[in-house]
Amino acid sequence: MSRSAALRYYVLTRLMLAPLMIWTITTVVFLLLRATPGDPVDALLGARAPAAAKDQLRAQLGLDQPLWAQYLDYLGQLLRLDLGTSIATQGQTVWAIIRAHFPATVELALCGMIVATVVGVTVGVISASRPNSPLDAGGRLFGIITYAIPMYWFGMILQLIFAVQLRWFPIGTRYPLQGTPPTGLTGLYLLDSLLTLNLPAFATTLYYLALPSLTLGVLISGVFERMVRVNLKQTLTADYVEAARARGIPERRIVLVHALKNALIPVITILGLTFASMLGGAVLTEVTFSWPGLANRLYEAISQRDYPVVQGLMVFFGMIVAIISIAIDILNAYIDPRIRY
Repeated sequence: MSRSAALRYYVLTRLMLAPLMIWTITTVVFLLLRATPGDPVDALLGARAPAAAKDQLRAQLGLDQPLWAQYLDYLGQLLRLDLGTSIATQGQTVWAIIRAHFPATVELALCGMIVATVVGVTVGVISASRPNSPLDAGGRLFGIITYAIPMYWFGMILQLIFAVQLRWFPIGTRYPLQGTPPTGLTGLYLLDSLLTLNLPAFATTLYYLALPSLTLGVLISGVFERMVRVNLKQTLTADYVEAARARGIPERRIVLVHALKNALIPVITILGLTFASMLGGAVLTEVTFSWPGLANRLYEAISQRDYPVVQGLMVFFGMIVAIISIAIDILNAYIDPRIRY
């Protein structure tokens, strides 16, 4: 079988397995939500509400049905691409929630990924190019610290220093409450302000993005630093690198032009999967900075025991992870001809 045919077979297999992964996520979330203590009816009406009102609302939401009936009903909704309707916001659909909050999450994740990539790759290259030196030790320490620091703690420290004490940045939110955010089709304030040539809105959006994206990016950068440092160290001992040194090529050119390209191949996989996880896993950052993103909305739905929203958003995030992982595999196959499927 040729390499292109093997790649097509692999992609088709992954596409066929993607629904199975989403079904597994849906089933696990469905069971966990109903196994944990708490009742969404009590969350909506309060624990002291009349029993008759509770029973009426429970029947209206379908929560009085057997567990297997609720499960089959939800699977039928998914087959119709219906992610459900919120029980806490008076009929708002999950798709409407996604349209309203997902652009904020994407914008934060993109800016955080840029910070993480620049910081992580830079520190990793400096550390790997000077083995067993203080810079190498500092790079290893940076990777350990950024991996160990709790994200919410780091975010609050940045808020305390740069927002409360120095007053350089706002504490939270995405845009000033008294201001009018840029409008457009994408919902991404940076892109919409550029498309409308609204430079003041672009600067304001960056200003409010600074602390949240720095918090997310710096802590994620440790992952890239470790990957770049380890792979670049191995690459610098390869025969073709020694041959380049023997030809008198400057060390900086060897590191940046010859070795770094091959060392970044495994980093691409981590980058793509990390970005997918950031889209759904930036809950602590969004909650700390009151960022109106989808992860913050998921946190609110969990607190309110809003079953349809939690299930629908988890399915949506599962779809994102499946799509990005397949795209990363295809990209790796084209970048590295040694990869076989």
